[in-house]
Amino acid sequence: MLLERETELAQVAEALRAAAEGSSSVLLLTGPLGVGRTALLHQLPTLAESEKIRVLRANAAPMEQDFAFGVVRQLFDSLLTGAPEEARGRRLEADDDVCRAVFCDDAPLLDESGTPTIPEQALYGLRSMLAPVSAESPLLILVDDLQWVDTPSLRWLAFLVKRLHGLRAVVVCTLRDGYRRPGDPLLREMVDAARRELRPAPLSLGATKEVIHEQFGVPGDEEFARACHETSVGNPLFLKSVLAGLAMSGHRPIAEHAEAARSLRPAQLRERLASSLRAQPRPVRDLAAAIAVLGDQAEPDLLGRLAGLDPIGFQAALRHLHQLGLLASEQELRFLHRAVQDAIESSMTVAERERLHDAAAGLLYHIGRPAELVAAQLLAVTGSDHPWAVEVLRAAADTALRRGAPRTAARYLRRALLDGSLSGEGRARLLIDLATAERGFDPAACERHISQAIPLLTTARLRAAAALRISPTIVGLGPPSVGDLLHQVAEDLGPADSLEGAARDVALRLEARLRHAGHEDPAELAAAVERLSALGEEPALITSAERELTSVLLNAAVLTARWPADGVSRLANRILEREPATSGQVHTPLPLVVIGLVAADSVRGISSWLAMEQQTRRQGGTAVDALVNVQQAMVLSARGRVAQAREYAERAVRLAEVHWQEAGVVSTLALTRVALDLQDSVLIERILDGPGRRRSSSLAMTSALQFVKAAQDAENGRWTSALETLLACGRQLEASGWRNPVLFSWRPWATDLHRRVGDPCAAAALAEEELLRAKEWGAPVALGRALRVKARLMEGDPAVRLLRESVDVLRASANELELARTLVQLGQRLRPGGEAASVLREAAALASACGAPRLVERIRAADGSGASAAAPEAALTRTERTVASLVGRGLTNQEVAAELGVSSRAIEKHLTSSYRKLGVSGRRELIELLPRMDS
Repeated sequence: MLLERETELAQVAEALRAAAEGSSSVLLLTGPLGVGRTALLHQLPTLAESEKIRVLRANAAPMEQDFAFGVVRQLFDSLLTGAPEEARGRRLEADDDVCRAVFCDDAPLLDESGTPTIPEQALYGLRSMLAPVSAESPLLILVDDLQWVDTPSLRWLAFLVKRLHGLRAVVVCTLRDGYRRPGDPLLREMVDAARRELRPAPLSLGATKEVIHEQFGVPGDEEFARACHETSVGNPLFLKSVLAGLAMSGHRPIAEHAEAARSLRPAQLRERLASSLRAQPRPVRDLAAAIAVLGDQAEPDLLGRLAGLDPIGFQAALRHLHQLGLLASEQELRFLHRAVQDAIESSMTVAERERLHDAAAGLLYHIGRPAELVAAQLLAVTGSDHPWAVEVLRAAADTALRRGAPRTAARYLRRALLDGSLSGEGRARLLIDLATAERGFDPAACERHISQAIPLLTTARLRAAAALRISPTIVGLGPPSVGDLLHQVAEDLGPADSLEGAARDVALRLEARLRHAGHEDPAELAAAVERLSALGEEPALITSAERELTSVLLNAAVLTARWPADGVSRLANRILEREPATSGQVHTPLPLVVIGLVAADSVRGISSWLAMEQQTRRQGGTAVDALVNVQQAMVLSARGRVAQAREYAERAVRLAEVHWQEAGVVSTLALTRVALDLQDSVLIERILDGPGRRRSSSLAMTSALQFVKAAQDAENGRWTSALETLLACGRQLEASGWRNPVLFSWRPWATDLHRRVGDPCAAAALAEEELLRAKEWGAPVALGRALRVKARLMEGDPAVRLLRESVDVLRASANELELARTLVQLGQRLRPGGEAASVLREAAALASACGAPRLVERIRAADGSGASAAAPEAALTRTERTVASLVGRGLTNQEVAAELGVSSRAIEKHLTSSYRKLGVSGRRELIELLPRMDS
């Protein structure tokens, strides 16, 4: 299919009409690689079909340049092939000398330089053979790829085009831009003899759409067509290569595959371009390689120096590359298509690539370019003699870490380690830097490199500080090898009390890690609580090391509930006040403070600290992201905002799929709590089928899985099985010293199951035990829940009094979902009407705001619940209605915020208020309600 070439065809047709009247001419079809010169040339014989025009054609090729008279033979073969046998014989006999010189298989004549030549009489003889044919009908002589024509044939063509008078002929030759061979006088004669030069233009967007239709059999989507047009810049070869590659990979001409069209780098196109490049003069190839190596840093001066070209040679080579159609322009210094870069790289040897990248690194370094630009060049070199290479790679790694790219930093540092001159502490420092970069995404490699570095360090303090670069696990057990390593360096360093300054801080941090490693051992937990008590009611918390140790000791007090909740809250908040939020804190025990505040029901003030931590974090896609999302999910769960908590928890689980060792357990625990609060059977089943059961033997994970298994059994009516699972879990937790009623609230659930299976005495005993534990711990959420559980076992006024007390206690709690549950139970115990309706309205609003749909449905289904007060007809403010409308159009919170010019936090507040007023649990129900609101 030939598109948008009507102008060129018309000009050739005009030339043929003139030739028929006796006016011969030469036309030159030019243009860059892939513009369609050959396709246009092949179309020209169709112009002769309706007229009595004789077509002679020949195709030149690089491999046939040494085949003397190859093009001449093709032209005359087509002439003689079309003649009757008798006439053909007469012509050959009449021009016997010509035949011997040109058409026989004997060795041709050679000139003084050894190049095949053609006798003068043969030149005239060949032309005279055309005369009688042109007298019968005009001639259309087609020669494709003039740049590859062998020299003897080119000599005859140059001879012919000067002597077309008397012949009714049109000579059309194609010549690719960039192949003009300025030193070849014969080719220059051919170009000068051309009456006109025809340059096919790039295809338009409309033509691109037609080619897409031909390739796929269906019209292409507008965005897809535009992407194909932009990436091919209208070049037919580029376009067809891209479309063929897309079709082979199963893509369709739809908008969703537009990006694939932009990024595709077809191998077929790469090979075609590489072949073209190999035929170019050395300066052109060198400049192309220099542009490929320098990339975005390509500047005329740098390119000239890297390619070894003087200014004149540089400009000539640059012009040549542009004429070839490989550069966007002579000013932009960028390749027209990504496949050009691939072609250049594939045409270079490994040694050539390394030499150029090494030279480029030296150029960029000496003109003072940033370390990362120099390091990017060094990454492509296996060995370098530059004395500054290691320091540049290390500086580049520091920059990458600061901008949140640890994987890139690790690549720089691994390359630096290839320097054979490094040894001793110098190599150890490099290994430690590499381990620091890796700990967020490859903890096994981090541990391995620290283990390699430690024997190279000369002091106990340096060895201990290196071991601390290995991130602790927040819950779950780390590898035994890490524990052994920490014990070893701690013994070498000695106790903190015998040290001062930096050595003391290192010892305190080591103590924190080692004590946290024993968090499943009741004896170790008891010792940690005693150590915390020995610090006094107001520990100094002057240094970060002291705060890390206190966080671990405080966590022991939380797990065992050996300290009251208000004391835990005060100390935890003191730690946060003195510890500014940074992204590096996830590599320390400091996040344990979040668990303590969740257990103490004291999370209202932590949100700003977590927000600051998230703002300082720029390590996309690492375990750090998973842990930060876990923290957010934990705090939202503690506030009862289970719908929002679920978003963070599920995001953390997705991130933890590739970072299981360091983030998998805590991510699954966060999602487990959400699933239990939502009573979501589908989510529970997904957790049970997930990787947690197979990958972790930690007490936290084991207990969480037992909880969700009990929830699944209870949902399916297997109450006895659920009760047995819970009791076994409770015994295991108690045996390990984990007694916190907020973190491990198995008794309230077991109490209800005892009641269901008909054992009220056991239920009452567990309820009383839970109430005692809750009073000892003192967190409002634990006490309010325990009062509600006990009230459930009672009747009449005593139950109502306990429920009212629970409501009063829970109003001081951050957990609105627990308050909603108690209000539901109270509303159902009160007489229908006034107060009951008011209580249930509040419960419905809270449950909706928390995103607990099952609780909302339970309230609406209750007789006389007063749920109508939260009906869809509830009035929203103008802003809330606008936000709801935008959400109904499918916009995210961030997109709505951008539309209205406010913060995402403001949008979240408006939505939460809307959920409460309308009595819905989340976005889905809000969107379903919008048509009724507008009616």
